Amino acid sequence: MELIYIIEDEASIRMELVQLLTHSGYRTAAAESFDDIAGDVLRASPDLILLDVNLPGANGTFLCRQIREKADIPIIFVTGRSTSMDELEGMMAGADDYVAKPYHAPVLLARIAAVLKRSGKRKSVDVKNQLVCGGVCLNILNSTVSFGEKRSELTKNEFRICYYLFSHSGQIVPRADLIEDLWENQIFIDDNTLSVNVTRIRAKLQEIGAGELIKTRRGQGYIV
Repeated sequence: MELIYIIEDEASIRMELVQLLTHSGYRTAAAESFDDIAGDVLRASPDLILLDVNLPGANGTFLCRQIREKADIPIIFVTGRSTSMDELEGMMAGADDYVAKPYHAPVLLARIAAVLKRSGKRKSVDVKNQLVCGGVCLNILNSTVSFGEKRSELTKNEFRICYYLFSHSGQIVPRADLIEDLWENQIFIDDNTLSVNVTRIRAKLQEIGAGELIKTRRGQGYIV
């Protein structure tokens, strides 16, 4: 099971990456301080690094060069710096790939898998790329839900809502939390639009025989 080291200063994004990667079958470690990041990375000896550019008291591009001088660890920038010049600078520093925020989870996972494969560091092929709840599988790589032999495709909004609910299975998820998560991922919806999306998801779940998966707790939110 590959170890992915996350260098990200925003706690919410860091936790989201940890959850995404853990559910996808990877082990994770994350930088807790930024005093000696290069040293921490080398001691952890990960199979791949996810690296932000803007860090407290540090620059991700410079850090990438530092790591490159001492180890041949694959590096993917995951950053809000999204111009072509930013990407060029990152690749010139030695990065293996460059993903701009807000990232789309299936795309990021596909990029990670591709870099690991190219580098020869992919140790296993049986990597979980799905979340399962109530017998329903949410496929992270192709944004689909399946139940038994039936499958349905999800839109970007629908996938993000399902991903958040599946990641918090067994817990009541307030509508406000869903809207906040969507906004953090540059999906700008209001309360009415959320209701429409949940209705559409339920219809798709009904088509595959799992219409009762998402339950409403009146005045509280949703639970799967």
